[in-house]
Amino acid sequence: MANKIDVKELLEAGVHFGHMTRKWDPNMAPYIYMERNGIHIINLYKTAAKIEEANEALKKIAASGRKILFVATKKQAKDIVAEKAAACNMPYITERWPGGMLTNFITIRKAVKKMASIDRMKKDGTFNTLSKKEKLQVDRLRAKLEKNLGSIADMSRLPAALFVVDVKAEHIAIKEAQKLNIPVFAMVDTNSDPRPIDFVIPANDDASKSIEKVLGLVSSAIIEGLSDRKSEKDEEQPVKEVAATEAPKAETEE
Repeated sequence: MANKIDVKELLEAGVHFGHMTRKWDPNMAPYIYMERNGIHIINLYKTAAKIEEANEALKKIAASGRKILFVATKKQAKDIVAEKAAACNMPYITERWPGGMLTNFITIRKAVKKMASIDRMKKDGTFNTLSKKEKLQVDRLRAKLEKNLGSIADMSRLPAALFVVDVKAEHIAIKEAQKLNIPVFAMVDTNSDPRPIDFVIPANDDASKSIEKVLGLVSSAIIEGLSDRKSEKDEEQPVKEVAATEAPKAETEE
């Protein structure tokens, strides 16, 4: 089981602050504790339970060796998501969502390969044979690709799940994931519809402190899953080595 979530820590991080009551989505009613000064307050006991549920699922995905794609293009979430996703060796999108990122993954992979081919050109000296104008064009293309796709350069296949901060901002990404039956984990604020989300984490998705707290808990669970995977591999290795050394013996005995 994943670690129990401390409700007090969520409170200190301001995870409970929702949006103004007039901006609410009625589908978030089950996760709202009360209204205070015209602002909805999220029930942190439900948030804690939902984080634990999400963490268990994310841990299993990580332990299976599959990737979780983090998506957050809003200003206050970008740097936090980039840091936390990189810490658990997962791909992330923090610039504009490239349309067809999931539904047209083959084209996205071609763009990533283009980036890799430019890097090869620079290593093998081909780049130096280009004219000054061509070099400038190639450098600009490389910079553009790096900005949009750099963090997914190692993603050779579709992710097993999406983790989204702000479902309103990332609705295109969520729709693409739905079309491909890719489960979506998300921080969902009181102004958003939780229904398209498979693993809802009711939380303040605007304050950087809140985002950092939730992402920290989530990334820790993923790191735990990766650690479990490594331990299993380390345990399997001696068994394989013993089997390999015993096989020739069996043949000579015959």
